[in-house]
Order: sequence, then structure tokens, then C-alpha cells
Amino acid sequence: MTEAPYNKYEIVVGLEVHIQLQTQSKAYCSDFYEYGELPNTQVSPISLGHPGTLPVMNEKSVDLAIRLGIATSSQITEKMVFARKNYFYADLPKGYQITQDLTPICTKGIIDIKLENGETKTINLTRIHLEEDSGKSTHDQDPFNTLIDLNRAGVPLLEIVSEPEMRNGQEAYQYLQEVRKLVRYLEVCDGNMEEGSMRCDANISVRLKGSNEFNTRTEVKNMNSMRNVQRAIEFEAHRQVDIYEAGGTVAQETLSYDAVKNETFSMRTKEMAHDYRYFPEPDLQPLFVTQEDIEKVRATLPPLPQELFKKYTQELKLSDYDANLIIEDKLIALYFEALIKETKNYKAAANWLMGDIKSSLNQRALSIEDFEVEPATIAKLIALIDSGKINSTIASQKVFPALLTGEKDPEAFAKANNLIQDSSDDEIINIAKEALAIYPDKVEAYKAGNKNLLGLFMGEFMKKAKGKANPQKAKQIIETLLND
Repeated sequence: MTEAPYNKYEIVVGLEVHIQLQTQSKAYCSDFYEYGELPNTQVSPISLGHPGTLPVMNEKSVDLAIRLGIATSSQITEKMVFARKNYFYADLPKGYQITQDLTPICTKGIIDIKLENGETKTINLTRIHLEEDSGKSTHDQDPFNTLIDLNRAGVPLLEIVSEPEMRNGQEAYQYLQEVRKLVRYLEVCDGNMEEGSMRCDANISVRLKGSNEFNTRTEVKNMNSMRNVQRAIEFEAHRQVDIYEAGGTVAQETLSYDAVKNETFSMRTKEMAHDYRYFPEPDLQPLFVTQEDIEKVRATLPPLPQELFKKYTQELKLSDYDANLIIEDKLIALYFEALIKETKNYKAAANWLMGDIKSSLNQRALSIEDFEVEPATIAKLIALIDSGKINSTIASQKVFPALLTGEKDPEAFAKANNLIQDSSDDEIINIAKEALAIYPDKVEAYKAGNKNLLGLFMGEFMKKAKGKANPQKAKQIIETLLND
């Protein structure tokens, strides 16, 4: 949206993110649900909406909603009632969805995102509410019929509704990344968009820059990747600008996005709230959440990504890059938290975690949960390097592989295998003189001004020292000998 006439307009985006809660049973009955099971095998008379069946509230889904509410600094509603959202669709067996209309469980939360320029932008949340999922319709397996799988019907969801405060596709992408990271940290949802456990609808409109009025918006439904959300927003904004520039009007409608063609297409006219004929769910009692309930949940929260980022960059003085790599995965961050309790060399701890440790895990297709070396042992390895007893190369190539096979004491292994550096000045001076004696003509060239030859001398020195000399001290001594 930088070239004319698009640079006259501003994009206005609000996102509705549906996350599937990590409970063992459905929202209002005891049906078990797991992705990938045979169609229509995880159902019961209740989830199928048979007459005379009654819903029962899933207590775990309420706790998970409170977790997310606390983490987003939301206000938690103390008394709430449920509603029936009435509409007919083939994969909604009851003909209505049990949801929260007037009393969402969470309101007025925030999620901070990082912009491309490094600044932080706060996206306000309108609401987070509990509801149930519908089944799944498949349109491409039978040329004549739509196939319905009702396994997912009744699965508990949280819908996170943002204010329309995002101004481009990149901001929406960053927002979704933060949402996914947060729900994974909280173990509220696995955040897997490919399997549909996290889905996104984007409400998109454009307006002339400087205007505070909202124009007609369209809603792009059920996108299954963050990058597709970004691309759909950018395409739809261009489409709307083209309509306005041609003197037309944008229709309020529900759209789908074709990722292959990179275009949106109409599904139906956009419904308004009154179209759903909300009314209170008569079969569920009001739900009450006390301050005591909230505090019990708060006590179970793990460290959150934004808190850890602030700690790592401000207190530990790590770079934004290092901090972001660590907090991307909750289990990696928890390992790092354990590691920095054992060492104060935070930069070395980050380097080992994101370097050798992660490389080893990737090569063996393992999670950090399966990593065999305790944080305290890695801290001992860092201390061994910091003390000058071994160098980083020996640590990485010799000692670390031994730790992977069960060695518990890095220093004992280094001593037993004659890997401890000889850092005495006399020994280093003797080896340095031998290295320089090999290239008398290069020594003269160095003294004449070719300082690039220092690497040649260091390489020869390390060969002779067999990695057992302190390279920093060796470099100082070689430079002293060359400058005499």
C-alpha cells in the first residue's frame, strides 16, 4: 500500500482468533476429542444435539480462559450467562451454538507486538469469550456431495476479538505470532493452524488517511496460516481501494481466501448480530468466577514470553535477537531459566543453548525435553572455558559430545583426556617461537606492515599446541614477539 493511489488510504484490520482449548473432553459433554480420528467416531447424543439432552459446563475450559485473561491483563467477568447463537448449517447439529454474548469471560485485555522498526505497539482486545466448535465440512472428496465430520462439534473454543487497530498485514502477522506463542506458553492451545486448532478471521476495511470514520468492512474467514492472513489482508485492501477509486462501494460480505491464486472471493452476505437471534441458554446455569478462583489460576502461570524478553534484554543484557530465539519455545526458555541459575555468563549460556545444544537436538529430531545433559552440567562446561582451562573449540568438539554420551563432569573428562590448556607463559612463548621460525620471510613481511599474516601464525601455533593453549594469551604473546 505504498504506491499511488494506495498511499492515500489506511488499512483498518481487526482479527478474530479461535483457539481450541486443550481439554480432554468437549465443552458441554464428556465426549473425548483428538485430531485425526475416524470421522463421526467421537460423538454422543449430547454433541449430536438429540432432543432431551442437556449440556454440562466443562470446568477445565473456564480455568484455561482465566489463564489467558490474566496473561493478557484482561478484566475477568465475575458472573456470566451463556447464549444460543442461532443459525442453520449442516455441521452444526443442534441448529445453534452455545456461546457468550453479553457477558464474555474476559474483556479489555492487551497484546503487545513488535513492529518492523523495533517499536512496541499495544493491540487492545475487545473480548475473549467461551464457545463451542462446529463440525467440519469437506467439499473436495466427493464430486457430488459435501461430507460432514461431527467429531469436532462441541469442542471448547476461546474466541479472541481484537480492536481494529492493526494497519497492515505485517502487524496482523506479528499479532498472530504473539497469540500463538502466548497460548502455547500457557498450555491453553497447541496453536497448530494446519490442524485447525487455531483459526483466524480478519475484518478488513480501508479509509482515507486522516479519517476517523470506519468504512464498510469485509470478513475473510478461516485462514490456516499466518502468512496467508498477511497476504489476504494486503490483497483485500488493494481490492477495496480499487473499488473506491473507481467510484464504487464495498459490499459487507464474508469472503474466503484462495492462497494459490492470492485472491479473495465471496462466500455470502455478511451476517449482522441480530441475524443470529441470540437469547439466553436456558439449560446452563449462570457461571460465577470468584477472586479466589482467579488467584488459584494465577499461581499456576508459567513465566510469560513478554516478561522473559524484558528480563533477558534489560537485566541479562542479551540482544533482542538472542532473547527472541530463546522465548520462541517455552521449553527452551525454561531450560535457559534453569541454566542461568547455575551460571552468570548469560551470553555464553545463550550461545550454547541456541548453538551446540539446539544443533544436537535438530540432528537427532529431539525436543529439549529429551535432552540428556542437565543445565548444571552445561554451566560447568561454561565455567571451564571461562577459567581458561579449555577453549571453546575443544569444549564444542571434544567435551560436549562426551556429555551427550553420559559424562557428568566436564573438567574430569578434560583432564582424563589431556585436554586442559597449558596457559603458562613460558610454554606458550616456546611454541610461539617455533611457529614463527617456520616462516621467517612472513615474519619480515608482517613487520613491514602486512598485519593480515597474524592469522597464519596463529594457525601454526594452534597446530603445535594441539588446542591445549589459551588462544587469547597466545595471540598476545605472538604479537609481542612480532613487535620486538
